[in-house]
Amino acid sequence: MVIIILLIVSCFIFAGIRIVRPTHRGLIERLGKYRAFAEPGFHWIIPVIDQMYQVNVTEQMVDAEPQEIITNDNLNATVDAQVYFKVQPDEQSVKRSQYSVDDYSWQIVNLARTTLRNIIGTLTLKAANSERGKINDDLLKTLVQETSMWGIDVVRTELKQIDPPRDVQETMNRVVKAENEKIAAIDYATAAETKADGERRAQIKIAEGSKRGKILQAEGEAEAIKLVNEAAERYFIGNAQVLRRIEAVERSLAENAKIVVPTGTELVNVIGDLAGITPLGNKATTK
Repeated sequence: MVIIILLIVSCFIFAGIRIVRPTHRGLIERLGKYRAFAEPGFHWIIPVIDQMYQVNVTEQMVDAEPQEIITNDNLNATVDAQVYFKVQPDEQSVKRSQYSVDDYSWQIVNLARTTLRNIIGTLTLKAANSERGKINDDLLKTLVQETSMWGIDVVRTELKQIDPPRDVQETMNRVVKAENEKIAAIDYATAAETKADGERRAQIKIAEGSKRGKILQAEGEAEAIKLVNEAAERYFIGNAQVLRRIEAVERSLAENAKIVVPTGTELVNVIGDLAGITPLGNKATTK
């Protein structure tokens, strides 16, 4: 009998043990009424009479799920977004997340979907695609305001997609492709023009170099001719006359011409005089 009682007591004690992880907080209710807040760690509750509800206080993500939204220009766009949030870990916030809203995750999803319809419905499809940052900001602002009494902290929102109808998407793709081809053609033409301009500049440089080389060559030749003329003017004329006189003397001697040598005159001086060469000085008379 004692053993049975001990077993019953042991089962009763073990049945009331609760362990709260650091990622959770607990709410303890007794007979349906809130009694205590459970921090991470070991807790014991009275089985059957007490109940503990654990709440995840880490960051969570919910998908708003894709939905068709009619834009301001009457196009059906498929829109999807994600919402990141967490329950604040203090006692008051955890209580609000359980007692102020029924299934806060589902409520956030529906609130995000409704907010997206209101925001994107006022925009054209082009504006919606180009203003994703503004849509995210507006969505986040609305969710923060609406969930402020739920003990929820909406961390951020991410707009996953804004897809237009298939035919509109194909048209947009063709427009983008044509624009890209236009840009590529302009870039190619610019590159070809730059190349042609570079080749033209190179040819001009080559022509200028050739011209400069010819000018320097002509100036060198003119300078050489000038030096030759100056040398000829200075040295050649007199020497040519002497050369002609020597040649005349040689021809005369070759033809056995008779030369009268005055008394007391050296033969060398006579020949030099005939050739136009300055006579040598007379030697002093030997005494």
